[in-house]
Amino acid sequence: MYTHTDLAKLQAQSLKMQGFIRQQTYSPEMEKTLRRFSSWEVAELILKINPSTLRSRLAADPSLPEGTVEEEGRQRWYALEEINELRRKLKIKGKSLMPNRPAGKRAIRAAIANFKGGAGKSTVALHFAHAAALDGYRVLAVDFDPQATLSHSMGLSDVSEEVTVWGIMARDLIRETERMNATAGGAESGTALPRRKLPPSVTNMGLNDLRVMDFIKPTSWPTIDIIPSCANAAFVEFASAQYRHLNPEWSFFAAVSRYLDQLPADAYDLIIFDCPPAIGYQSMNAVFAADVLYVPSGPGYWEYDSTTSFIGQLAEALEDLGRFRGRLPSGTDPDKVFADLRFLLTRFEPNNDLHRAMQSAFHQVFKSHVAEHPIEMTRAVEQSGRFLSSIYEMDYRQMTRETWRRARMSFDRAYDEFQTTLVNAWDRLED
Repeated sequence: MYTHTDLAKLQAQSLKMQGFIRQQTYSPEMEKTLRRFSSWEVAELILKINPSTLRSRLAADPSLPEGTVEEEGRQRWYALEEINELRRKLKIKGKSLMPNRPAGKRAIRAAIANFKGGAGKSTVALHFAHAAALDGYRVLAVDFDPQATLSHSMGLSDVSEEVTVWGIMARDLIRETERMNATAGGAESGTALPRRKLPPSVTNMGLNDLRVMDFIKPTSWPTIDIIPSCANAAFVEFASAQYRHLNPEWSFFAAVSRYLDQLPADAYDLIIFDCPPAIGYQSMNAVFAADVLYVPSGPGYWEYDSTTSFIGQLAEALEDLGRFRGRLPSGTDPDKVFADLRFLLTRFEPNNDLHRAMQSAFHQVFKSHVAEHPIEMTRAVEQSGRFLSSIYEMDYRQMTRETWRRARMSFDRAYDEFQTTLVNAWDRLED
């Protein structure tokens, strides 16, 4: 027979193993650090210019970052800050190397979501965030999943649940209840809304005193921040049901959207959501706040079946939000509209007949909504998952350059399509 005491002992043993794994994976200081990038990577893969052009520009302008030469080496290695300085200062044939960002717009938001666990949501979110940072964008990642894979991959392992999406939602409940109590007009029908009183167990947590930036944590990437998650954040599904009972008029699904609206419009360029494998309070907040919905799916029949169920249940859940009409702040509409929708095949093997058949099925059903470039399964991709790192963080000298480059090219193609999708949707956003 086993009790909670036995489970607690097993957890303690597992935490010790986690510490050992981090020592092998991260730096000796138990902090994840970002590697430097070689000059050929900077030129060919990041800035996408001829390496000889970069060398000539560096030789002609001593004010440009020089990088670092390792012992017994000839190649120069650049930190991301130096790469971004090169991007700001260099122009090739009169053209800026800065990424495409519509002027005067807030950050574009993309949710990576699906029912199926193991579909690659966290892997996609991690790689897209890293690729965007190498592309020159400032990225905010939001980890909605209590499994916290994205947070751990970004180097955050000791996270308090108060600074997760749960804290954002609880803080929003308090502020929205105060706003509703202060509103004299009530609902659109003219019927006054009842005054709601929240218990001290909610109001005395100190969440209402937290500032917007208190929920955002830095990562080892200088241009990527994250709103992290942790295992205790799973409590949000239980707590939110109680919170809705305390204030039935509270539009729980719009809490994160309201929070993000408080960020300065130019604080970030891209905001990427990693969603849990379920339709619940956290995932509904993610999809309601998102401008673009990206749905990763494995290439098997059961993944296809799960994806079909996901979009059906998501459609029903979004339709149900109509009952909140008239209870939202002015200018907010519960009818969710996505600027774009994409299905992305992951763990794809081009030589697998079943995978190609399922790819054809996806295209027949979802047509232009299917991303053209799937993410292929390679040994380097498997290795990056084991070590909680993206292919962009892995030094190509740890394997053959061809193996590393093949994996990177797969993610590069998928990201390029993702970036094009976001920029096109960005143009359609209201200023």
